[in-house]
Amino acid sequence: MPAHRISSDQEALDIARELAVEFRLEASVRDSQRRLPWAEIEKFSASGLGGITVPREFGGAQVSYRTLAEVFRLLCAADPALGQIPQNHFGILGVVAHSADAAQKARIYGDVLNGLRIGNAGPERGTKNILEMKARLVETPNGYRLNGKKFYSTGALFAHWVPVKALDDQGQPVLVFVKRGTPGLTIVDDWSGFGQRTTASGTVLLENLAVAAENVLPLRKLAEQAGIQGPASQLIQAAIDAGIAAAAIEDTVHFVRTRSRPWADSGVERASDDPYVIRDIGDLKIRLHAANALLVKAAVALDQIASVAIDADASARASIAVAKAKVLTTEISLLASEKLFELAGSASTLAVHNLDRHWRNARTHTLHDPVRWKLHAIGNYLLNGIAPARHSWN
Repeated sequence: MPAHRISSDQEALDIARELAVEFRLEASVRDSQRRLPWAEIEKFSASGLGGITVPREFGGAQVSYRTLAEVFRLLCAADPALGQIPQNHFGILGVVAHSADAAQKARIYGDVLNGLRIGNAGPERGTKNILEMKARLVETPNGYRLNGKKFYSTGALFAHWVPVKALDDQGQPVLVFVKRGTPGLTIVDDWSGFGQRTTASGTVLLENLAVAAENVLPLRKLAEQAGIQGPASQLIQAAIDAGIAAAAIEDTVHFVRTRSRPWADSGVERASDDPYVIRDIGDLKIRLHAANALLVKAAVALDQIASVAIDADASARASIAVAKAKVLTTEISLLASEKLFELAGSASTLAVHNLDRHWRNARTHTLHDPVRWKLHAIGNYLLNGIAPARHSWN
C-alpha cells in the first residue's frame, strides 16, 4: 500500500488522532487474545506517520519533537503496543541522521517515505549489561558476514529493514541494515511478557548472514560526538507511558461513573459522589497534567537545542530535561493503572473488562530503563554538575 506524504506538523497530529480513534476500538481484544496488529500497523505505515521525522531536504515533513511526542502519546492512549512497535523506527532514523552518508540517507529516507518500516535488533540477553554486545560483523574474502542473537527486538517482526547492532573486526560498534527475507535472518515471535503483549518483542537470529558494505553504518562517531539521539529516544518512551496513564485514568472515570457501587459507609447514592474517590481522581488528573506538561517542556527543549550546534553541555541539558519528564510519566502510568482497581472496585478486576492490561503495559514498558537512575542523573547533574552518560537510555 503506498504511503501518504505528510507535509506539516498539524497534518501529522490530525492523522494520529484519527488513527487513535480506530486503534482504540479493539485494543483490549488484541491484548487479551494476543492478536498481532498487522492490519493496524499497515494503516500506520500507509498514513505516512512513519516518515514524519525525515528531513525536508529528503522530502519529509521534519516535524518538531513536540509533535513527535504528541503523536506517540495519542497513539499509546489508544493502544500502547501500536506506539511501541514504531518506537525503534524513529530511534534508528535519529541514528541515520548522524551516522549515514548522503547515499545511505537518500536510500533509507526514500524507503521510509514509501511506507517501509524499520525494526530493531540491538539488545541481547546474557550480557553484562544492556550496552555489551556479542554480535559480530566480520570481513571475509567473500564480503561481510553477520552473526549473533538478539532479544527485545520490538518492531522486527513487522519490519522491512531490521537494523542490527554489532561489533566489527576492530571492535567498533556498527549498525547493519538487514532486509527482511535475507537468508540467515530469522525473526522468532517468542515474546511472552505479561504486558505490551502484541509488540512481538522477541528473538532475532543472525546466522552467517551476507551483508553489503553500503548497508553498514559506523556508530563510533555517534558515541563520541555530543548529540541528542538518546534524549530523543527517551522522549518517545516517556510519551508512551503518558499515553498509558491517560487511558487508565479515562477507563477509571468511565467505570466509576457507570458500574461501580458506593461504599456502604459513604452515605451517597453513586460511587462518583464518594468524597474519597473524588479526591483521588483529582489527584490523578493533576499528576497526569504535570507529567504531560514536563513532556511538552522536554520536547520544546529538544527542539531548541536541535536548532543550534550541539555541544556537551547542550546534550546534557537535553538528557536532564527528558529525564524529568520520564520520572513523572513513569510514576503516573504505574499509579493510575494501580489506582483504577481501588477506585473502581472488585468488579473492575473481572476478565471480561481486561482492565489489568493498563497496569501490565505500564509495568512492562517502564522497565525499559529504571526510573531510579533517572532520579540519580537529575540529582547528580543539579548537585554536582556531572552530566549523564551519553547512550540511547539517557
